[in-house]
Amino acid sequence: MKRPHDLSPALLSRARILCVLLAALLAGCARSPDRHAFPPAGTPAAWSTPAASAEVPTRDWWTTLDSAELNAFIDEALAVNPDLEAAVARLDAAIAQAAIAGADLSPGVGLGFDSQRRQQNFVGFPIPGQGDEVLTTRSTSHAVSFNVSWELDLWGRVRAGQRAALAEVQASAADFNGARLSLAAQTAKAWIALTETRRQLELARSTVDNHRQTAGQVRDRYERGLRSPLDLRLAQASLHDAEALAALRGAELDAAKRGLEVLLGRYPSGTLQAIAELPDIPVSVPAGLPAQLLERRPDLIVAERRLAASHSRVQEAKAALLPRISLTASGGRSSSELDDLLSSQFNVWSLAGNLAQPLLEGGRLQANVDLSEARGREALAAYASTVLRAFSEVETALAAESHLEQREQDLLHSVEQSRAALVLAEDRYRLGLEEMVTLLESQRRLLNAESQWIAVRRQRLENRVDLHLALGGGFSIEPDAARVSKNPVPLPLN
Repeated sequence: MKRPHDLSPALLSRARILCVLLAALLAGCARSPDRHAFPPAGTPAAWSTPAASAEVPTRDWWTTLDSAELNAFIDEALAVNPDLEAAVARLDAAIAQAAIAGADLSPGVGLGFDSQRRQQNFVGFPIPGQGDEVLTTRSTSHAVSFNVSWELDLWGRVRAGQRAALAEVQASAADFNGARLSLAAQTAKAWIALTETRRQLELARSTVDNHRQTAGQVRDRYERGLRSPLDLRLAQASLHDAEALAALRGAELDAAKRGLEVLLGRYPSGTLQAIAELPDIPVSVPAGLPAQLLERRPDLIVAERRLAASHSRVQEAKAALLPRISLTASGGRSSSELDDLLSSQFNVWSLAGNLAQPLLEGGRLQANVDLSEARGREALAAYASTVLRAFSEVETALAAESHLEQREQDLLHSVEQSRAALVLAEDRYRLGLEEMVTLLESQRRLLNAESQWIAVRRQRLENRVDLHLALGGGFSIEPDAARVSKNPVPLPLN
C-alpha cells in the first residue's frame, strides 16, 4: 500500500517542478525573510497536563489507530479530494507571483527585427523639369536589434518585494500542508462517526428484538389472565419507542455514509460500508513541547510567514519613495538591404541611463507606506491570536484525554451493572415479584448506558484526532525547510 505522504503525484509534482524553476530563476538574488522568534516570553517548557509526553507525534498519525480501512480511506481522500486540488492551485499561483516579483532583479533582454518601405511626397518644392507632377521618393529599411534594460535596485525595493512574495509562497505551502492535515482529520472523524453510528444502529435493533420478545411474553400472559392490560400497554409502548430509535439511527447512518463519500470524492450514494467496531485508543499520547508547535503547526507557519511578508512590504513601500535608476542599451544593424544586416559596417548602438525621483504623487506613496505598516500590525496581532488559539487547542485536547478515559471506564461499569440488573429484573418479573415498570426501567437503563459508552468511545477517538490536528501532526515541514532564512526559495513539499 502507498504511504499517504507519497500520494497524489499529480498534486505534488507541479509544486515541486515550479519550486525548482523558481530556484533557478532567483538563485543568488533574494532570500525569504527570516523567521520571527515570537512569542518567546510566557511560553512554558512543557504542557500543563502532566500526562503529556515529550515525544513528537508521528507524521502518519492515523496509523496509530491500527485500522487498514481508515488508512485506505485517507489515502483515497488525499488523492482525489477537490478541496486539495484548490489548495495546489493556490500554491501554484503564489509561486508564479514570486517569479513575477523577482523578474525585475534580472535585466530585461529582447530581440527585435523591423522592416519597412516608405513613400514620401515633396509638395511645394519647385523642381525644374517636373511640371505639375509631385516629387515622390521611396525608401526601404531593415533593422535587427538586441535590447537590454535593467533597473539598479540600489535601495532594495525589488528585493523587498521578492522577499515578500517568497514568504507568501512558503505560507501557501504551509496552507497546502494544513489542508492535507485537515482533510485527513475530517476523513478520520467521518469514518469514526460512521462506525459509531453503525454500532448504535446495531444496539437499537438489538433493543427492538428484546422489547419485541418481552411484549410477546407479556401478551401471552395477558391473554391467560396473568398480567394486567397496563403491563401490555407499557410493553407495547416501549417496543414502539425502540423501533423509533432504530429508525433514527438508520437515518444517522445514511447521513454518515454520504458525508464520508463526499470527502472521498465519490458520489454520495449512501452505499459505503464500514466495520462494526471502533478501534482501541492508543495508550501513548505524544504531544511534543510547546516551542515545537511553532515549527510544526501549519497555521502558525502561515501566520508567521505572512507577518514576515508584511515587514518586507513595508520596506518595499519605503524604498519606492527614493529615486529609481535604470540603464538601457541596444545594439544591432540597420540598412536598406537585407544582405547588409550580415555586415558589421552597418552596426548601430545606443546606451542610456535614467534617474526618476517621484516628487508629487498626491500622497499616494506615503499612504502606501502607512497602509503597509498598518497591515504589518494586523499580521502581528493575527499571529499572536493564532499562537494563543493553538496553545489553547492543545491544552484542551490534552486535558480532555483523562476526563474522557475516566468517563468511558465509569460507563463501562454502568453497562455491566445495568446488564446484571436487567437479568435480575427479568427473573423477578417472571416469578411475579417485580412490576412491569421495574423491568422496563432496567431495559431503558441498559440501553442508555450502552449507547453512552459507544458515544464516549467515539468522543475519545475524535479528541485524539483533534489533538493530532492541534499539534500539527503529519505533513509537517522538515526542520531544515522550517529555517527558511537559510534558503533562497521555499523547499519542495514533503
